[in-house]
Amino acid sequence: MMFDLPDSETLYAALLARDAAYDGRAYVGVTSTGIFCRLTCPARKPKPENCQFYATPGACIEAGFRACKRCHPLDAAAGNDPAVRQLLAKLDERPSYRWGEEDIARMGLDPSTVRRAFKRQFGMTFLEMARQRRLREGFTTLSSGEPVIAAQIDAGFESPSAFRAAFAKLVGVAPGGFRKDAQLLVDWIDTPLGAMVAVACQHRLHLLEFADRKALPREVAKLQKRQPGGLGFGRPAVIDQAAAELNRYFAGEAAQFDTPLAYHGTVFEAEVWRALRQIPAGETRSYGQLAADLGRPGSSRAVARANGANQIAVMIPCHRVLGADGTLTGYGGGLWRKQRLIEIERALSQTSAA
Repeated sequence: MMFDLPDSETLYAALLARDAAYDGRAYVGVTSTGIFCRLTCPARKPKPENCQFYATPGACIEAGFRACKRCHPLDAAAGNDPAVRQLLAKLDERPSYRWGEEDIARMGLDPSTVRRAFKRQFGMTFLEMARQRRLREGFTTLSSGEPVIAAQIDAGFESPSAFRAAFAKLVGVAPGGFRKDAQLLVDWIDTPLGAMVAVACQHRLHLLEFADRKALPREVAKLQKRQPGGLGFGRPAVIDQAAAELNRYFAGEAAQFDTPLAYHGTVFEAEVWRALRQIPAGETRSYGQLAADLGRPGSSRAVARANGANQIAVMIPCHRVLGADGTLTGYGGGLWRKQRLIEIERALSQTSAA
């Protein structure tokens, strides 16, 4: 059962003490290793700055972490559900297999029942878990400089073309399209709301989007068109700065982003994006109000289009714009994320006021 996590300091103290009271209620992702664990894990304890805490194993997996082989957090979360335990064991036995619902049915299990059980226990389906695991392994291998064939094997794809297609669908660029001499470098940033893809040069952040956003491949293609020279794997200091600021943001410590940003848009779009950054954390605006603030009353539709063209999530806070009646409107990262971002910022503003 999910519950509201306490602050990071409390959870880190529980991790050091291996406090059994948090077993199954909180998990730690270690950014230096890419592994997530139960708080009772006997492994050597990481530094606090390398820890990110989550309420479910599914949230850890979505943020790009792999399950620890010492404390087996997935087995612990499975509880006494024999179907869940059976499938987790099969996934460990065949991590390279492309699982489908027909495979679940052949094991004598009902796919819909399994889907609900995994959603309840992990916050994601079994098939989503298997896919995330495969693609993350491939991305990590490519980032370390290994050839595409090694990444394909680590990602569990028997077919090179299938791996290239899946990777290109995720990022928008096939593995072979990444260059060693590129000016724009790509890496992942793990957050409590899921992994984000960051693209930066040595001086500015050019793109920051949640990895599961459907428009991500199109945005990467648009960026490449504007910035010829291709993309490469890497983590310049700009991405490190962005990751550190996002960590503070999601920890409820600050909503201040000083990472230098590159605006790839028209003069009007850049004007809208700068106005978005002027909206205080904890407050919202309607498209009409934003248009009026810009001295362009009646241009709410144009403002909405500019809002949707934003390629730097969270730091350019397009999530702070609501419908005229105060309801949540479209958000590329998903309305559930928009709601959560607003909640985080309201809590931050209340803390600052206190």
